[in-house]
Amino acid sequence: MRFVLYNIRYGTGSGWHFHLPVPFSGYFRRPQDNLRALSGFLRSLDPDIVGLVEVDNGSYLAEKVSQAEAIAGDLGFSHVYESKYPQTSIARRVPVLKEQGNAFLTNQRIETQGFHYFDRGIKRLVIELEFSDFVIFLVHLSLKYRHRQYQLSDLYSMFAAINKPMLVAGDFNVLWGDRELHLFLAASGLINANHEGAPTFPSWSPKREIDFILHSPQIKIRRFSVPHVRFSDHLPIVCDFEVAGTASAKAADRRRNERSAARAPRRASG
Repeated sequence: MRFVLYNIRYGTGSGWHFHLPVPFSGYFRRPQDNLRALSGFLRSLDPDIVGLVEVDNGSYLAEKVSQAEAIAGDLGFSHVYESKYPQTSIARRVPVLKEQGNAFLTNQRIETQGFHYFDRGIKRLVIELEFSDFVIFLVHLSLKYRHRQYQLSDLYSMFAAINKPMLVAGDFNVLWGDRELHLFLAASGLINANHEGAPTFPSWSPKREIDFILHSPQIKIRRFSVPHVRFSDHLPIVCDFEVAGTASAKAADRRRNERSAARAPRRASG
């Protein structure tokens, strides 16, 4: 099964032009052209699940179009979206901000879904999806170190009732380095799929590993890559995995082989 994690920065792109005529002015440009290219890139990856951080659910900048819904439609997937701000946040009442959130897109059958919010921080959303053989969480942690530590503690508490293998993915914003996660990983037993510590930020000159896919020991990583594309200020992560010994893992492999065979060029006869 292939999982793609990508902080898409609301489809606003990257590069020096993002900060012209004033710093961060790119957030106020309409992202449609870049979003179409980004969607095509995701389609080319042939994913089964996509976790999107920083998506616009239909503000005036996105011309009232939900980015998660649009990309899901392009892929032929279903989608699950939620605002990254809790109901009590003033951001829920501010134009543009109230349409900012995170999303999952998938061609897999979702058994249950849930939305949780951390007690601290501005960005508090945790999306939880349960599939037949595993559970996956999508997070976007705070820029403040102290809040991140509280959020990691809350995240660990969410695992208490989980009996299936799990993946925990997202933008962790560990600005002090991956050592911020050492205690969390030791307590949870999760493993960083990025064994080589490949950096994911910024996309034009990656130096920091701040986007992570963490997984239970029962989940086997078959392939991990960080494509160097610049549709956002983050790089995407592509992770092929399976839950060892499950029927769904074998079925997913069969489907992928069939899709690969269908796309392979035929040899001319004679």
